Amino acid sequence: MLMPKRVRWRKQHKAPYDGRASRGNEVFYGEYGLQALEGAWITSRQIEAARVALTRSIRRGGKVWIRIFPDKPMTKKPAETRMGSGKGNPETWVAVVKPGRILFEIAGVPEEVAREALRLAGHKLPIKTRFRLRQGAPGEALDKAVNTDEGAGD
Repeated sequence: MLMPKRVRWRKQHKAPYDGRASRGNEVFYGEYGLQALEGAWITSRQIEAARVALTRSIRRGGKVWIRIFPDKPMTKKPAETRMGSGKGNPETWVAVVKPGRILFEIAGVPEEVAREALRLAGHKLPIKTRFRLRQGAPGEALDKAVNTDEGAGD
């Protein structure tokens, strides 16, 4: 399971997951991605189940990137415990996912294989997802700007 090696604080507040993802909402590393259409807390077990479904589906081909990490502890009080007497103990780790966030990326496989693999991975998650293609190479606009600057110095 994914979890941080160490944390500064054992317990956290419940952060909201409404609004849109402002970062991590473009396919950056691979050619194809799985994008969240809803906000939710995704547990480390759900991420691992989706990863296993993804890697089994692409069968030794391609590369997979996991773009989310469960860094938020979720606490739970024991069963049949009265209210009060503090917050419960950390039970599991979750990743806060906002709508628009890219969850997984794949490269090195045909588009049909990637679509099916990401569809199977999406079924393991508690949110609606969609398939995304890469729009352009990262830093493409930056390279064009650098090339125009070279010509301007003459």
